[in-house]
Amino acid sequence: MFGILKLVSPFKDWYNVQITNSELGQLSYPMGISGEIIAGLILIICLLYKQKMTVRLYYLLTNTSFVMIVIMMSTAIYVHLNPNVPADVLPLKIKQPFIPIFLLLIALLNILLSLKQIAGQKEKQKA
Repeated sequence: MFGILKLVSPFKDWYNVQITNSELGQLSYPMGISGEIIAGLILIICLLYKQKMTVRLYYLLTNTSFVMIVIMMSTAIYVHLNPNVPADVLPLKIKQPFIPIFLLLIALLNILLSLKQIAGQKEKQKA
């Protein structure tokens, strides 16, 4: 739920510098915050109500969230690598995009694993 942190100082100020200095445009500011909050809420809802959802809905929601995370982490990697963004406004104050790359890989792995599970379920239905 890092999106909520970006609504309070000092995270709000750091995030504003990241968006401004990376020249992503001011629309990126609310999109980044809302995207992080929405992706987190989707995953929490899936965690709490998985038993009440159809398998198809569960995979649709989780994969939607993972795709959103892939887009946000790709953007975060760009911001980290942008020479105009100082390290002191980045998480852990490091320029290397270790955190976004790690989260990007986790999201991609989750997508891959869920696609394998969906394919396995389709094979069981055919048999």
